[in-house]
Amino acid sequence: MSALTWIALASLAAWAWLLLGQGLFWRTDIRLPPRGAPADGAWPTVAIVVPARDEAQVLPMSLPSLLEQDYPGRAVVFLIDDGSTDGTAKTARVLATNCERGLPLVVASPGALEPGWTGKLWAVRHGITLARAQLAPEYLLLTDADIAHEPDSLRELVCAARSRDLDLVSQMARLRVETVWERLIVPAFVYFFAQLYPFRWVNRPGARTAAAAGGCVLLRTDAAERAGVPESIRQSVIDDVALARVVKRAGRGPAARGAGASVVTPGGRAAGGRLWLGLAERVDSVRPYPHPRELWRMVSRSAYAQLRHNPALLVVTVVGLAVIYLAPPVAVGVGAWQGERVTWLAGGLAWAVMAGTFLPMLRYYRQSSWWAPLLPVMAALYLLMTVDSAIQHYRGRGAAWKGRTYARPEAAP
Repeated sequence: MSALTWIALASLAAWAWLLLGQGLFWRTDIRLPPRGAPADGAWPTVAIVVPARDEAQVLPMSLPSLLEQDYPGRAVVFLIDDGSTDGTAKTARVLATNCERGLPLVVASPGALEPGWTGKLWAVRHGITLARAQLAPEYLLLTDADIAHEPDSLRELVCAARSRDLDLVSQMARLRVETVWERLIVPAFVYFFAQLYPFRWVNRPGARTAAAAGGCVLLRTDAAERAGVPESIRQSVIDDVALARVVKRAGRGPAARGAGASVVTPGGRAAGGRLWLGLAERVDSVRPYPHPRELWRMVSRSAYAQLRHNPALLVVTVVGLAVIYLAPPVAVGVGAWQGERVTWLAGGLAWAVMAGTFLPMLRYYRQSSWWAPLLPVMAALYLLMTVDSAIQHYRGRGAAWKGRTYARPEAAP
């Protein structure tokens, strides 16, 4: 058999594993778990922390949805303006004034960014500090400035956290898919994320996999304190995954419902913090990506950081993407042309399984199933974005976002 035949067979074997052995990552039925209102009728106090940098364009579509939350308990929105130059703070205050009935809004600035911090986490730190001083919240809702919430979003998040005794509840907001490029890139972005961090594994107590979606994270305040958040992740570019990891490692404390002390495993070690991650139904990103370069930057700014800036991991990733995603259509074409039945059959089966696993995500995003066979094209784009991320890193322009470029963590002061 030819080398291409062996590669096609390897790809088929990989897809057989991914289909059944990777936490059923391709399924999109992980939504907020069954939940109910607090049994005692006492709703916890919540601080909603919104880091914002040059977000005046999207705030009119997102901030009112937070101010108008239908939440029975006490909640305050803390919008932290991280050095904006487009009037973000003024826009936020005007929106709050025009909101006749809504949650209180506090607008503040964290001051100049200190070395060793990413801008978002620097703003989050200031928001949490203000919230603790003014509100003493039991929960923190960390949400991005481009995320719009349905009126019951906060209530349902709190109900899920209380009912399931969770330290962190995160929903991956439904991103915008209106332009051709958004339809090509966005569903695949969520698909690849779920493949890397299968939601079922994240949500399994005691599992090592930890992840969150930074646009919408409800975090128990005492869990944040035990994990040292945000100081413990201050240099993280992929801050949501880093947050989930430190919360899981920090274990559980007395504030966990029904617990008088940290939960301990039979081996004598503190059990990990309890996480839940799933797809959102009523939480949406309103940020437009009308040009492909903006989507490219969204992915490439953190792709090499995801690989821990490791050249060996980069090579393995590129080869893996090529074998798993790109080889099947090549095998189909070359095998059919050369009459190599095993080659095109193995490639065709791998391509069919690949497309089939992508269909649920396309349905979630209300996109045509005709996009499914194009997943190899999307994977090729992500491969190029990952390589570009590494190139920009070594040129000193890696992890650049909104006018800032961040050094790799160990190189930061």
